[in-house]
Amino acid sequence: MTAFKHSLTRADERSIRVEREFDAALDLVWRAYSEPELLRRWWGRGHDVAVERFEFVRGGRWRFVERWDGGSAAFEGRFREVQPKTLISQTFEYDGAPGHPSIETIELVDLGGGRTKVVITALFLEKADLDAIIEHGMEEGMAQSWEALDGVLAEVQAGVSR
Repeated sequence: MTAFKHSLTRADERSIRVEREFDAALDLVWRAYSEPELLRRWWGRGHDVAVERFEFVRGGRWRFVERWDGGSAAFEGRFREVQPKTLISQTFEYDGAPGHPSIETIELVDLGGGRTKVVITALFLEKADLDAIIEHGMEEGMAQSWEALDGVLAEVQAGVSR
């Protein structure tokens, strides 16, 4: 396994903070998080993702189904806050573990020079929920999704579309 391009720290027993920088301007990274057509191309580790619902406003709901050879997984939540090009706060729940949502806050920071930092803070209901998601490969899955995002950002910057 290669070294991750992000940093992950446990802020306390129920929350984590993840930071990752991208070689893309803030406007483009925002588009990748807010436009379903771009989002589906990277969100599920590069697998096929069906965006079944995406109401990108405060109180709106979202639901994604990731599919791969021989399997699928569904995730859903509700947007708690959307501040354009700055912040997305949402609940996040895996269908395989109903009743165990987390609250994710995604901050986008313009670093200048065509670079953007994404900072995610995730708060879980219980320590056991956080421990379980880390044990089941959340960090590696996030790294794979962000690698796919690197590819999407590069394609959009080069004018390539799918």
